[in-house]
Amino acid sequence: MKRPSINPLKAFRGLTGAARPNRLHGLSNWQFTAGSAVLGLALAAGAVLAAGPWDSGQRKAEQEWAAARSRTGGAHHEATAPSGPAPAPSAPAVLTGLNTVVDKSAPDAPDTPDGATADLRDTLTPLLNASALGTVRTAVVIDTATGKRLYGKGADTAMTPASTVKIATTVAALSALGPGHRIATTVQASPDSRSLTLVGGGDPTLDKAALRELAADTVHALRDRGIDTVRLAYDTSRYSGPALHPIGPNENIAPVSALMVDEGRLDGTDSGPAPRSGDPAGDAARAFAGLLNDADIDTGSGPVSGRPAAKSRPVAEHLSAPLSALVERALTNSDNDIAEALARQTALAAGERADFDGGRRAVTAQLKKLHLPLKGAKFADGSGLNRQDKVTAGLLAGLLARAADPDHPELRPVLTGLPVAGFSGTLSKRYTETSRGTGLIRAKTGTLTGVNTLAGTVVDGQGRLLAFAFLASGTTSPSEAQSSLDALAASLAARTR
Repeated sequence: MKRPSINPLKAFRGLTGAARPNRLHGLSNWQFTAGSAVLGLALAAGAVLAAGPWDSGQRKAEQEWAAARSRTGGAHHEATAPSGPAPAPSAPAVLTGLNTVVDKSAPDAPDTPDGATADLRDTLTPLLNASALGTVRTAVVIDTATGKRLYGKGADTAMTPASTVKIATTVAALSALGPGHRIATTVQASPDSRSLTLVGGGDPTLDKAALRELAADTVHALRDRGIDTVRLAYDTSRYSGPALHPIGPNENIAPVSALMVDEGRLDGTDSGPAPRSGDPAGDAARAFAGLLNDADIDTGSGPVSGRPAAKSRPVAEHLSAPLSALVERALTNSDNDIAEALARQTALAAGERADFDGGRRAVTAQLKKLHLPLKGAKFADGSGLNRQDKVTAGLLAGLLARAADPDHPELRPVLTGLPVAGFSGTLSKRYTETSRGTGLIRAKTGTLTGVNTLAGTVVDGQGRLLAFAFLASGTTSPSEAQSSLDALAASLAARTR
């Protein structure tokens, strides 16, 4: 299997308009660029070209260091570097303030640096009072370099996060599996090679090209043994529980299955709402059967659901892009199918059932290991489509600050996957060329009826990287609520004190 790669020049095409998000990865390192948006992006482009080579949205050196530090392993991980002394820390420890006993719901929290509270209170409070933000609104701002909370309003109030819950899902997955983990799809053959099983590992990004490669390798193995007629089955048993999300059949998500091609999309798109297959596993297996038949391997009446025969052996395998790339795509495009897959992969790593409940337990347990504030948190799904999801602004901002912690390089794809204001993903059209936040804000959006959220990072006027989370419920106009949230984030970019 060929390693996925990235051409750094592609990420910077068309910067006069909205950059189109790459299918497998978001843009990188812009959250650390200060100054004007245009100058900042130009500097970032130069840094990218100078720093290569790149793979899946991260510099290879950074990715390999992250894999070595995370010490995760398994059959489908990148090779880790030899053990050695840990690198010296490049910044003070992050998030020490999260465990400080203070009133974290108050703007004037005792752990706030002198002068910062009054500044942010004067800036953010009027914006938070905008009627467009509905009946309940909460906010937290953290200085990622120190872990200190600079502002808090209702920081411990559990709210419906919508798609910003993907930040929790991706942090948990990276922490449990490591950024180099890959999801395998295999073809198993019985000892006599007359029975084949296409085994789904849970990779929703498996595409038609990968399916053709699997078929070609399978045909080669069969011809070596003189086989031209097989019985074909497909195995989705790696996942359990209901396939349908609680919202039911929906253009925002396919039935959750361990086997699918192109996320079950029926219109050729790779992001956003789309008509979906009602049977993505069956469709994938039938497409695979067609490829075998085209190569003169007779599959008879077609594939049936089933497990591999006893003592079957693998004859073909496809590995997904690294988890780092899947995380970036999930966040940049707000990809619900990938998010649900990541929750189930986290469940499998924890020994839980790969279903909605198992994902909830596994994500909760993984975040607990990171010592994050989980009071009131509930992860009913991995995507945020379920209104039963609950998180606090304190948790979302804390997750982002943890991802910026130099002691957790394995979490860096959470930051590099956030959409860039005015340029990529779900923020490509939400900031104008003259906005103070364009190019300086990276944030995950969240939208459900009556719910609007925004959580991400921003570089302020002094070059400091701040993590923020703004959550609103009871909203009546999505566009007005989004504008108000964008104004809150942009006000942080304009801070000079």
